[in-house]
Amino acid sequence: MNTITNSILVLWGLSEIYLLLRMRSGSADAKGKDQKSLSRLWLVIGFSIFFGIFVAKATVFPFYQRDGIQLLGLAFLILGVVLRLMVINDLGKYFTVDVTIREDHQLKTNGFYKYVRHPSYSFSLLTFLGLAIVLNNYISAIILVVPVFLMFLNRIKIEEQVLTEQFGKQYTDYMKKTKRLIPFIY
Repeated sequence: MNTITNSILVLWGLSEIYLLLRMRSGSADAKGKDQKSLSRLWLVIGFSIFFGIFVAKATVFPFYQRDGIQLLGLAFLILGVVLRLMVINDLGKYFTVDVTIREDHQLKTNGFYKYVRHPSYSFSLLTFLGLAIVLNNYISAIILVVPVFLMFLNRIKIEEQVLTEQFGKQYTDYMKKTKRLIPFIY
């Protein structure tokens, strides 16, 4: 990895740490809904990034030969981070890193939420896919993408349970109209 990639990784990491420290639920929010999924998610993400990079440095299992493809991975990585931050900004005060319901919580169904129910996770996965492409190691790609994807699916299950409890038919109707992570596909 080069200096630009390392700098982007550091900025990505700092943005996630900032969100973790600043975007937690408050005292007026309905807590206890998270089921400790945030802690497990961070553990899996840390493991995946550390071992994904370690394996990429220690082994050679490339899945492409052209250097230009690495730029595509870098573009995915940057795009994923930027779009995730846009989703978080768009959700505004209703975004928290832990699963919770705000006192005056409103269901968001426009913007990115018009196409997928969990755009923040979609763009996080795009970021991980971008890093996997940059590292150009198919074992690293598996380590980076699969565990994080599975943790996101677990977290989505928890979130959708909470949202269904809170919004009932409004949320179940919304679920029928939108995909979970990939527009028009899944």
